[in-house]
Amino acid sequence: MAVAQLTEFDIVIAGAGMVGASLACLLADTPLRIALIDRLPLTPASSSEEHELSSDKFDPRVSAISQASQQLFRDIGVWDGIAAKRACNYQAMEVWDAEGTGSISFSATQISEPELGSIVENSIITAMLHNRIAQLENVTAISLFSIESFESIEDERGSRIEINASEGQSIRAGLVVAADGANSKLRQLANFECREWDYEQHALVTTVRTEREHLNTARQRFLETGPLAFLPLRVAQHDDDQHFCSIVWSMLPEQAERMQALSEAEFNTELAAALEFKLGAIKWSDKRFVFPLRQRHAIDYVKDNIVLVGDAAHTIHPLAGQGVNLGLLDVRALAEELTGGIQAGRSIADSVVLARYQRRRKGNNLSMMWLMEGFKRLFAQQDLGIRWLRNMGMNAADKMMPVKNQMVRKAMGLDN
Repeated sequence: MAVAQLTEFDIVIAGAGMVGASLACLLADTPLRIALIDRLPLTPASSSEEHELSSDKFDPRVSAISQASQQLFRDIGVWDGIAAKRACNYQAMEVWDAEGTGSISFSATQISEPELGSIVENSIITAMLHNRIAQLENVTAISLFSIESFESIEDERGSRIEINASEGQSIRAGLVVAADGANSKLRQLANFECREWDYEQHALVTTVRTEREHLNTARQRFLETGPLAFLPLRVAQHDDDQHFCSIVWSMLPEQAERMQALSEAEFNTELAAALEFKLGAIKWSDKRFVFPLRQRHAIDYVKDNIVLVGDAAHTIHPLAGQGVNLGLLDVRALAEELTGGIQAGRSIADSVVLARYQRRRKGNNLSMMWLMEGFKRLFAQQDLGIRWLRNMGMNAADKMMPVKNQMVRKAMGLDN
């Protein structure tokens, strides 16, 4: 074990993923001394530039980046680098019910926007953020820091938090931001109360090559056992190959176990049929990964000198791809409130400042979570009458352009 070292900061951000690293970048122009800690090594600043992306190998973890999230990445100077690597802008989305004739489609042209969003591999986003972190003078990146415990202390600078790592190092700050994911160690140690339940579904994710081109369109079919999404991928910035998609298939645990056991040929056949062969046959599929789905929401996002953001505060069903976008909206709001508080002469952990952040984000996150929960439960219903009403409702909504366009603008983060 390393000899214990104590380091002083104004803010410690726990978690160097997309949400935590974005917050550090958003606070780059402040006088704050920031530590960005993670239990895993941070991506070396040069690695994303040296690494050549494979034309047939994608990160199985992708995110549907909304326009609001794109703007955040532009503001901190990383979007051009992300887009230059590979990001698939999608201009349309098709959604339909497997148990009837109901369907709804969305188009960027209908709302006079260039695209609805972009599908990007998480590893590309994280690498570009870590490149940017390496350029910031007020941010210290500390990797291989596994949080073991923390304690509240009073010193000459007031109320502070001291975080101890299992590696023997300790750091101290006036404010700690937990961006350490759905299973947040800090949230657990600080005993934040959460409402949570199991969706009784697992998500299967992989990358596939399809017979037909995806035409920069995201597709989602609501099956009896859960939604199946095909998200378009792009091989490279100037490559017109439109045959790769990332899939997210929510299904019952026993179905996921069976799918994992299938051969590639068997899986490809079942997958193509599940999408009604909209993209023809599945020519190739990569390794499959399965993880359980769970809904979780912290009762409060703030407790003393600790604040929750992203998945540490809330997790949501992946059916609309809103998880990381909600987290990025969290850190945008938190950065704005912290910056405003500093300019007003308030302390970094001022309860009024942190309460403003919670008010801005809690209601928005809850409304999106309950909307997704409602969709999930509605499409799980197999009663004939409910299925009929569901299909009629989808078809009616598809014809109500103002309502439909408001729905898609909300999902894009343009009206938050």
